[in-house]
Amino acid sequence: MTESVSIRQTENNRAEFCQIDMPSLMAELDQFKKKNQRLALLNGLHARLAAAVELPGMVEAFSIWLMPLVEHDLVAYHNPDRKRSYMYSSCHGPERQRIFRVAEKLFITPPDPDRNGWHEEDFYAQNWHLGTVDSSGLVLVLRQDKVIEAEEAALIREALEILREPLQRALDYEDLFEIARKDALTGLANRRVFEERITPLMDRSKRHNHPLTIACMDLDHFKQINDKLGHAEGDRVLKKVAETFQTLVRSSDLLVRMGGDEFIVVLPETDIASAKVLADRLCMAIEDLEIYSAPAEKLGVSIGLSQWEPGMTKDEWLQETDALLYKAKDNGRSRVWM
Repeated sequence: MTESVSIRQTENNRAEFCQIDMPSLMAELDQFKKKNQRLALLNGLHARLAAAVELPGMVEAFSIWLMPLVEHDLVAYHNPDRKRSYMYSSCHGPERQRIFRVAEKLFITPPDPDRNGWHEEDFYAQNWHLGTVDSSGLVLVLRQDKVIEAEEAALIREALEILREPLQRALDYEDLFEIARKDALTGLANRRVFEERITPLMDRSKRHNHPLTIACMDLDHFKQINDKLGHAEGDRVLKKVAETFQTLVRSSDLLVRMGGDEFIVVLPETDIASAKVLADRLCMAIEDLEIYSAPAEKLGVSIGLSQWEPGMTKDEWLQETDALLYKAKDNGRSRVWM
């Protein structure tokens, strides 16, 4: 009896199995397999982004991950509110410069964000906003001739959801890095930047046999402004002095507030004769501010000027220039000594 029941059960199971829709089952298994493959792909993106810290590394990691999946010529990120942009292209030479120009043009005059994609010169372009249009920036993908298909666009959109958080982390990191390198009061580069850049500048000067000159600057009668007019007025004066210096130095020069009322300007590709012309202008510009703490105490700046010579260490160079600064102080102030 028991054996008969067992036989019937086996036959029933076989019948039920035969009734299963095998095509549907195989389709479901195929979908499951595709989801696993997609998950593995996106996990690969997570891993690449985890190894990047700054914005350029994030954009490059994203483009390199995307390339075998969605062939493209450029990935770019642009955030005008935070003044951050970076473009990564697999092209080289003149073609690379050309595609950068196309991307820059699109960032200056972006097309309608509601459009899915468009042709720009001989490139197909598509962009995606990360978060709100105002705050989170724009990712642009360009490739030559070929339209970005709907399935490819869907993959990019899914990947950008993964990029969003690491990208925010990179932006926050760069903000903190910039803050750490700026003087909080004047906005000039701080001592940290000077220490980072001075040795490479000396090395470059030696390698190319190009002149390099430094000006150490100390304000005259600034202490009296703090003592008699107050520290708030002293801060205002320091900001005014920094703005004045910035209008006269070149973008290639390194202007630093070292602390207090001490400033340094490093002048690459500049011999001491040319540096003297600038230093005299700096002295005159501070004189022209007409800032007094008392009738006989006018704000000025004393400057020690020295050209670096091969064989000089950084400390020897700075000590020499500092000594020249104090000779300027001892010989009447508001002057250049070299």
